[in-house]
Amino acid sequence: MWTRWPVRARPVRLARSVALAGWAVLVGCVALAGCSPSGARPVAEPSPTGSVADSCASVMSALPARVAGLERSETTARTASWGDPAIILRCGVDRPEGLTATSRCDEVNQVGWFTEEFTQARRFTTIGRVGYVEVTVPQVHAPAADALVDLAPAVREMASVHACQ
Repeated sequence: MWTRWPVRARPVRLARSVALAGWAVLVGCVALAGCSPSGARPVAEPSPTGSVADSCASVMSALPARVAGLERSETTARTASWGDPAIILRCGVDRPEGLTATSRCDEVNQVGWFTEEFTQARRFTTIGRVGYVEVTVPQVHAPAADALVDLAPAVREMASVHACQ
């Protein structure tokens, strides 16, 4: 048996909570919209150096015009995107925090990938290359393997240092 406790809302606290929640939603929507006057999607651009920067130049020049049936959009020198919501590739990113020596490696067309799953997307980061290439695929573009298959020839432009294990 349970006892029903009386609930008394305090009007000032309730109004403040609703206002703060509304403000947070508005700020979040503006941040996620990320539109620019040129139509380019703002994406954090990695800053690789040395051989990784050279490898990224090769990867970027080999990227296809279409991925998973989606057209490529304008981005930056080390990023690329296709569709809306965008499939995003970033070359020369840092090693993912969750990637360990025992992490699972999924191979797609001779490219090893470390997979991270999020509510709205999956993020894939190469394993076994001289640098890290990251691909984020929104769930609406599932199956994500379609994008990885289309991107594999370009990613293979980056030298492999070990096979997927």
